[in-house]
Amino acid sequence: MIAAETLRKHNPADAITLVGDEPAPPYSRMAIPYLLEGKIAVRGTYLRDGGEHFGKQNIKLVRGFAKSIDTKAKRVLLEDGTALSYDRLLLATGSHPVRPPIPGIDRPEVLSCWTLDDAHAIMAATKPGSRVLQMGAGFIGCIIMEALAARGRLTVVEMGDRVVPRMMTPAASAMIKRWCESKGVEILTSTRVTAIERASKPAGFGPLLHRIRYGKRAPSAGGQPLRVHFGNGQVREFDVIICATGVKPKIAYLEGSGVGIGSSGGILVDEHMMTNISGVYAAGDCAESVDFSTGGHTVNAIQPDAADQALVAALNMGGREARSPGSLLMNVLDTFGLVSSSYGHWEGVPGGERAEVADEKAFKYLRLEFNGNHLIGATSVGLTEHVGVLRGLIQSKTKLPPRWKATLLKDPHKFVDAYLACAQAAA
Repeated sequence: MIAAETLRKHNPADAITLVGDEPAPPYSRMAIPYLLEGKIAVRGTYLRDGGEHFGKQNIKLVRGFAKSIDTKAKRVLLEDGTALSYDRLLLATGSHPVRPPIPGIDRPEVLSCWTLDDAHAIMAATKPGSRVLQMGAGFIGCIIMEALAARGRLTVVEMGDRVVPRMMTPAASAMIKRWCESKGVEILTSTRVTAIERASKPAGFGPLLHRIRYGKRAPSAGGQPLRVHFGNGQVREFDVIICATGVKPKIAYLEGSGVGIGSSGGILVDEHMMTNISGVYAAGDCAESVDFSTGGHTVNAIQPDAADQALVAALNMGGREARSPGSLLMNVLDTFGLVSSSYGHWEGVPGGERAEVADEKAFKYLRLEFNGNHLIGATSVGLTEHVGVLRGLIQSKTKLPPRWKATLLKDPHKFVDAYLACAQAAA
């Protein structure tokens, strides 16, 4: 959406086509938890005022699924046989949920929480008192946790040794887990599901949920519970299972196109967000771009990076020079009202120094990572005021005077003072 609007702003005469494979107008996946909680209606998830906005912008919306791309003929072939020609092409196909190879994982009662259709299925399948099992306590799992807990009795199982292991230090993860448990959520770490089955098949329930997953409404859930086997030999029953075990770039349609794929499974792009094929660009969850902290390539599937990458890609597609400084690993999470965040090298680097403080009773935590006189990473829990300054110190590569580095090692909460002092000295 950002790419299309940027192109229209700078290139008013260009023909712009936006292709999507879902029936709804462009919407925000990040709004789905609020929809599940009943805080917004479906229309509240739309990124703009439905499809009318794009008509006014002279941006053509096409519903279809990209089957393949012919980069030599410059054509996109849709699943229904339609062929779309292009001069410049942006690949912004995002990610798709992945499911672990568990017997029974493909049962229609095992739902994802990724699309609006998924949200409708969850709302139809849950009711007060429903026993809900959520598989996965990563970033997505912790975002949807509050919404699921509001719809039933929630148990979360995570095969890792802590929640959000890819974005939080062990101490921060432990604090988040304790907070969620205080809200009535059962969290089982270092635990895996080994099988999902049903004792007896209820008439019509499986096909019903299968239909719901493709956008059709249905009455509340009913029927026999699901029997879940855990790795420790325990067997428990649940009414609904939500699979939140991660996502991968959605790139199957690129097979045979010649578009380069990186080691992380994303579409390789340069600083202009262009692929190895001239005139073909990529942005968002499907793009494997330069990492700000390491200089290597990585997939940072977060909304701020997607927005920045789309802007850079669109400017270059429209004939203007724009470069990306690289994607900065950045995660901001709101779990039952407890806000946590991590930036850059939040785990630290060999030979680096760190400062760490925690107030367990108040659910507040802060850890800073240094490499020489530079702040390279940070993790916080329960802190919201001016926390964006941490990103600024890292992304600006501000060299801290020895006095201020010593101050931060002693009291990490002085990061705002350090930022202002360095900015004033630079000015």
